[in-house]
Amino acid sequence: MSGNPDDERLEELREKKMEELRERQGGEGDAAEAQQEAQERAEAQQEAVLKQHLTDGARQRLNAVEMSKPQFGEKVKQQVAALAQSGRVQGRIDEDQMRELLKELQPDQKSFDIRRR
Repeated sequence: MSGNPDDERLEELREKKMEELRERQGGEGDAAEAQQEAQERAEAQQEAVLKQHLTDGARQRLNAVEMSKPQFGEKVKQQVAALAQSGRVQGRIDEDQMRELLKELQPDQKSFDIRRR
């Protein structure tokens, strides 16, 4: 530096600002890690509930649905987990019950009638 007090003060302010930014980014990183960890715990808990309340056939059907329609599959998983945790599921859900549940949760299909003249 040239020894000018204004330049030194400006440099000090820049360093302070950079340090604040580093601290802020570090804090956001910790929050993001905590959020990621909480989400992983919730997913593991959901999977445990599904394993407990679904038969193998129902789980295979749900996995097939999730492969073809990921968003719908996730919605069904959440619904089944909510039903199980609220106690509205007696025993285990078999493949036929899963099929009925999928029909109920499936959005209405739009059909188009095309007529040629």
